[in-house]
Amino acid sequence: MRESVVVATIHDPADVHGVHSAEGHSRWTCLARRTGLHGRWEAVEWAWLPPGGVSGEHRHSRTEELYFVLDGQGEITLDGRRYPVRPGTTVLTALGRRHGLRNTGRQPLSWLVIEIPADADPPPSTKDAVMHNSAHVSHAVVADLRRSGPVDAATVLTGPLRTVRVTRLHPRGTAELAARDVEHTVYVTDGVGTVETGATTVALAPGVSVTLPLGTGARVRAGADGLEYFHAVLDVPREDHQ
Repeated sequence: MRESVVVATIHDPADVHGVHSAEGHSRWTCLARRTGLHGRWEAVEWAWLPPGGVSGEHRHSRTEELYFVLDGQGEITLDGRRYPVRPGTTVLTALGRRHGLRNTGRQPLSWLVIEIPADADPPPSTKDAVMHNSAHVSHAVVADLRRSGPVDAATVLTGPLRTVRVTRLHPRGTAELAARDVEHTVYVTDGVGTVETGATTVALAPGVSVTLPLGTGARVRAGADGLEYFHAVLDVPREDHQ
């Protein structure tokens, strides 16, 4: 297996003013992008809003998105309907769905964004968001990954994003990740540990992201107090294996 992985942190974000045409200040950083990867990622990003801050309502004409809330309390608007969000909340928005995010708490609100190209036209507009265990495809999923467990992104999204979950390793526990026909991205939310790929070992702590390109593998190892991380898997079709 190849040994090259993408490691990034949130510790030097860019300052953004007027995100999605909303007034005010926010912060942003890119953790991974299509360059160096085989899958059809648009980007893996981290975003931040101060108390009262707003990421303005908008819709995408060619991409789908996942939001995973890391810290703070907020409210997401999906096609005009509002839903509360908190740490652990995951939101999947299909192509063409209007969405925006507001920090309604007293502390900063931060979240991950995974943006990927869609494979289909947007579905007919609907006012209903559904939980991840719904049997039919709708325009959005709002779920708490820590309470409800893994979400199958294909229940809503048409692109290559597959399973998203929160993984908790026991003290000194390990997990093996192999990028065979898929690519992985993980983001540490709690605890410390290491990720080992070949002869390289990288320290893990909250705010560190690791993305595994096709053909790589890694062992995640928790420290003395355990380790928690967000984990997303993206399918890589055979024709994209070059």
